[in-house]
Amino acid sequence: MKYSTWYLIIAAVLLALSITFYTIQISIFHNEHDTFFLMFQDLAFVPINVLLVTLIIDRLLKRREKQNLLNKMNMVIGVFFNDIGMEMIKICNGFIENIHEINSGLQISQRWNNGDFNEITKNFRIDPTRFILNMESLTILKDFFEEKKAGLLGMLANPNLLEHDTFTNMLWAVFHLADELSHRPDFAVLPKSDLDHLKVDMSRAYILVVSEWASYMKHLKNDYPYLFSIAVRTNPFNPKAEIVIS
Repeated sequence: MKYSTWYLIIAAVLLALSITFYTIQISIFHNEHDTFFLMFQDLAFVPINVLLVTLIIDRLLKRREKQNLLNKMNMVIGVFFNDIGMEMIKICNGFIENIHEINSGLQISQRWNNGDFNEITKNFRIDPTRFILNMESLTILKDFFEEKKAGLLGMLANPNLLEHDTFTNMLWAVFHLADELSHRPDFAVLPKSDLDHLKVDMSRAYILVVSEWASYMKHLKNDYPYLFSIAVRTNPFNPKAEIVIS
């Protein structure tokens, strides 16, 4: 309401100034015909001005601003995978039955195109029952999340990520899994029903992390090939991946 009042005041002041200047012009030059002719000529250009400024220039500026924001978000996403995501994937891979079946479809390489990455982003799935959970595996994951808790909270507090729905949803899924594990002091006494619940939470987080990882790999391949090179050589789904180029 406060801003609306200011807009009305500014509009009234500007309109009054315009009327005043036109009145002064007519009083000095006594040429109403030319004054009104030029005024209507200026009014005729207003729609074109709106088209140029609002619909074209403004859109170009917003597109550039959005691209800059996406670049900033991708930097944050890169930090997530370097600090948390890649290690989380490796840990979870150790809990998955027949992990080689998943590995075979995620051997990213320089030959991949956007369609290959999009296929993973849209269609990657894993049945929760394929996760083998026990006291040892859950303890490993719980300790990992405890170590990375500050980093996760910092990412959730990053305002830039509010513009990236899929990454934000992934963070919430990961944070939820970490929260579930942190509230269970003794994994040895968990009933099957609770283990099944944790498998669903883990499957959800894992699917979203892998999907976001594929989207991030596509970004690196298209915009930062030197970073994509090291991503290929540290692929968590390639047991034979080596950082050293031979």
